[in-house]
Amino acid sequence: MKKLFLFLSFISVVNISFLSAANDFSDGQWIDLTHEFSEETIYWPTAEQFKKTTVFSGFTNAGFYYTAHNFSTSEHGGTHVDAPIHFAENRNTVDEIPVEQLIGSGVVIQISEKAKVNRNYQLSVKDILEWEKKHGVIARNSILLIDTGSSKLWPNKQAYMGTDERGQAAVQKLKFPGIHPDAAKFLITKRQIKAVGLDTPSIDFGGSRLFETHQILFENNIPGFENVANIDKLPIKDFIIFALPMKIKGGSGAPLRIVAFVPAE
Repeated sequence: MKKLFLFLSFISVVNISFLSAANDFSDGQWIDLTHEFSEETIYWPTAEQFKKTTVFSGFTNAGFYYTAHNFSTSEHGGTHVDAPIHFAENRNTVDEIPVEQLIGSGVVIQISEKAKVNRNYQLSVKDILEWEKKHGVIARNSILLIDTGSSKLWPNKQAYMGTDERGQAAVQKLKFPGIHPDAAKFLITKRQIKAVGLDTPSIDFGGSRLFETHQILFENNIPGFENVANIDKLPIKDFIIFALPMKIKGGSGAPLRIVAFVPAE
């Protein structure tokens, strides 16, 4: 009984310390991981691109300044979230993704050098295990971000995703890194991450035709963050991710504002 009491007391102290640190954002650095939305924003070749029109901009007849715009876009483009319903029947839509699944401790695995050699490179189980030899096992409920080096190529469509062409025929020309289906299975069954993101248009590599990684992750209600910016500016671990999408009822995806807080050492 005494041992149980000491254990519970220890847990309480750890939780209080963590909550105190997590709620103090005055000592550290915020990093914006979101590409801005504009006419330059990169979209899937078959998706509707971002459009913004001006309703009014200037001084009104009453003498005060006023600006307003309309915008339209597809769910999947720019920095955005893929909801599990996107590739898995009866799984979470955007508005159904629990907030606690969108906020959490982050880790970064870098595969940028391999992606330079092969633009269709896929994160492997071996990559994950090699990372863990250096940095420790990925903790349960982590948010995994993959740095493929692609963010530096934005907004050059040809360099970023293999083609700047539009239409269904352009899909066959896509080239960019992704996550191998075996790695997706490993992350679900062995590491139990709660979300994954990378700096490319898709969590599946550009040459994919079956989108197996989407199917595997989404069947398990794991959302994906795509076209994430500035992952290369993050440390390998020990930071907090906030990934909050537009709350579209029944949406299969949505524009995403994702940021990270890196506490001071």
